Amino acid sequence: MQKLTTDQYKTKEKGIQKRNWVMEIKEEGEENLYLDEQQLPLLRDIPKPEMEDQNLIQKAISQTFKSTAHLANLLPTGSVLAFQLLSPIFTNQGHCDAVSRSMTAALVGLCGVSCFLLCFTDSFRDGSGNVCYGIATFRGLWIIDGSASISPKETVGYRLRFIDFMHAFMSVLVFSAIALFDENVVNCFYPAPSEETKELLTTLPVGVGVICSMLFVVFPTSRHGIGFPVSTN
Repeated sequence: MQKLTTDQYKTKEKGIQKRNWVMEIKEEGEENLYLDEQQLPLLRDIPKPEMEDQNLIQKAISQTFKSTAHLANLLPTGSVLAFQLLSPIFTNQGHCDAVSRSMTAALVGLCGVSCFLLCFTDSFRDGSGNVCYGIATFRGLWIIDGSASISPKETVGYRLRFIDFMHAFMSVLVFSAIALFDENVVNCFYPAPSEETKELLTTLPVGVGVICSMLFVVFPTSRHGIGFPVSTN
């Protein structure tokens, strides 16, 4: 009986030692955790990583490219392509002097005039199915290719209308919006813009693009001129 009591005592003593050992480990872990919390700043005080800023910039650039691509679909392909190819060269990647600034202004002006004039061109298919282009006039269609011909009755359908001038004017506005979306052109003419100028350069192209896009949808044109998709008919 006395031996059993001794074994129980030893078992109890081991349990107490084990419990004390566990408590010491727990206290040590809590102390280390407290020290780590003191060394680390609060979560709300941690500055946002630069990765988030880069993501916002990438989203803004992506949205700009999408807006430019959407507006470019409303303009003659050749004019927009020529502007996008020559703009970095003429502006010297946005670092302009007096000569390059004049050349950039001439490029923007010529491409804008091209967008305006090409809105008055149209196309048709001859008897062989070839696409022929012409310039719309108040009397009908003046065919550029002299070898093709069109009947007088069909010519009446190609006469100039008020909507043609409306589309030409809107095309110039849309091209102006695309030019303002171009960072090289903006840096060329406004190397150090004020806050008001920055706000205007940011909101004006978007507003012009949205309004003109709506007008193009509300007042569509049946012309398929130079630089525009060719009709299947």
